[in-house]
Amino acid sequence: MLLSFFTSLREARVPVTLREYLTLLQAMERDLPEKRVEAFYVLARTVLVKDEAHLDRFDRVFSTVFRGLETLDEAVEPAAIPEEWLRKLAEKYLTEEEKAELKALGWDKLFETLKQRFAEQKGRHQGGSKWIGTGGTSPFGAYGYNPEGIRIGQDGNRHFRAVKVWDKREFKDLDDSRELGTRSMRVALRRLRRFARTGAADELDLDGTIRESARKGFIDVKLRPERRNAVKVLLFLDVGGSMDWHVELAEELFSAARSEFKHFAHFYFHNCPYEAVWTENHRRHDERIPLLDVIRTYPSDYRVVFVGDASMSPYEIAHPGGSVEHWNEEAGAVWLERVLGHFPKAVWLNPVPPENWPYTQSIGMVRRIFSDRMFPLTLEGLDGAMRALLR
Repeated sequence: MLLSFFTSLREARVPVTLREYLTLLQAMERDLPEKRVEAFYVLARTVLVKDEAHLDRFDRVFSTVFRGLETLDEAVEPAAIPEEWLRKLAEKYLTEEEKAELKALGWDKLFETLKQRFAEQKGRHQGGSKWIGTGGTSPFGAYGYNPEGIRIGQDGNRHFRAVKVWDKREFKDLDDSRELGTRSMRVALRRLRRFARTGAADELDLDGTIRESARKGFIDVKLRPERRNAVKVLLFLDVGGSMDWHVELAEELFSAARSEFKHFAHFYFHNCPYEAVWTENHRRHDERIPLLDVIRTYPSDYRVVFVGDASMSPYEIAHPGGSVEHWNEEAGAVWLERVLGHFPKAVWLNPVPPENWPYTQSIGMVRRIFSDRMFPLTLEGLDGAMRALLR
């Protein structure tokens, strides 16, 4: 029941930690509440609640979990702590001041030091500042903190500080059937329209039929090709990492664009496009498309739209080998400039609010590469982007 209480608090968004849960268990072992539910309530609230703003949520969870309980003997029963909790037990919780004291090694020194660690380290390490391990402040490993590090063997982002990830990560394709919110996006995308009659002559030309019938004295049905939007669009979508927070918005745009443009193709990338992109995330390790092939396949009259938060390590844009997931021979900026050199009409849509852009160095770098053609992923921003693509 205590384990259920802890997980219920987490589900109710009361920010309790494993350390606090273990502290509560230690207090229970010493019989501090003396098996009285009222005393246990005071103890649990003292140990687990750090902010009075969470007291109401705590009370609701407590009353639900322990409803009808008369003694603590009924609540305490043997229960194994999940293994993943124990693995994270060694995590250090640093204050902002302690984080500020840690210094980044820099790109070249970081990889030189990692090579030395591989050569010197003989066993598992945890909680330190030097070796490859878990917890602690070492630049190498998992579940610790360092201003610039290489993440090895950790499930997901925690501080968004890693400049390299030594894991095979899987991303999900965006859903192109999303309808919620897509209608207003489709209206905004329709600004990017240049109509032309293309295809087979299978649409009734009413004016032409009337004119020719009157001239010839009998019914002469005239057909013409359907009038379609002739604008061609390539959509490049950033997926994974911090873009997980913006999946719903990106899906709405993807769905709207796919239904609005006849000449349309999409590709995925992560953080910054490099030598290859892909069209299906579950096959991105096996079926990658060289970016040079994309440039050669699609003519320069295509309009190009990048969608991403542009929030990454500056190394990913400026340095060879800077990609967080693989060793790229050329910097991300080189590939972006190649794309822009071939497709002069290109914009970048950013789901991060514009007032936050100045706080992220990489956003400024991408914005300069795109000659300030970065727009927020809002209806107003979308409208501005479509106007820019028509110039």
